[in-house]
Amino acid sequence: MQIIEVTGYAVRSAVITMRRTGSPLEFVIFPMLHVASPTFYSQVRVRLRQCDLIVIEGIRGSSVGVSALTLAYRFAPRRRRNGLQEQRDELLLPDDVPVINPDVTAAEAIADLKALPRWMYLLLIVAAPVLGLVFALRGPRTFLDEDLAVEDLPSTLRAEMMADDPVERAMTGRRDQRLLDALGEIHGQRGDEPIRVAIVYGAGHVPAIVSGLWDRHGYRPREAEWLTVLVPA
Repeated sequence: MQIIEVTGYAVRSAVITMRRTGSPLEFVIFPMLHVASPTFYSQVRVRLRQCDLIVIEGIRGSSVGVSALTLAYRFAPRRRRNGLQEQRDELLLPDDVPVINPDVTAAEAIADLKALPRWMYLLLIVAAPVLGLVFALRGPRTFLDEDLAVEDLPSTLRAEMMADDPVERAMTGRRDQRLLDALGEIHGQRGDEPIRVAIVYGAGHVPAIVSGLWDRHGYRPREAEWLTVLVPA
């Protein structure tokens, strides 16, 4: 199942609705990118207004290490000619829909990264700002890289190797577990209610979300809607 589609002319994100036989509750997954066109974020916001609860990503607190890592995507929107925006809560969240954030703290995120070999952790901290500058200079066409495509199961040997990357596991492992535990609580407490629960998380987390909801609680993907993330000029 495609989650982020990359073609020669556009990047698209699949909004996935998951349902379970015998339960009126729906989980609606919004695979996000930290940088996208303003139109993408406005389209997401419109759809979030139709939901009853929003579960959103966002490392809580701050640290020097986390700030350094986010430079990888914070530079590009500052260059106006790129026509891009950084994902921010005020661009996405309707005022009248409840929001919960089960994500990790900054201290927990850095502790997971520091469990990597020291040289790998230092390289990650140093490389992030450099990648951010390259991204800002290249602009939206940086997105037209097939390695940025996301699927629920790796479809190539390269994708399989990237999915098993130790840095990726360190950045997502604890966070995915925390999220799935929160979704399990929502299912347990409100599974008999006809509500739509939005899951607004980075696209890299979505394979774990889909498999976790399926394996743990029997929710399966039932429909999907494509949203255009950007179309480079």
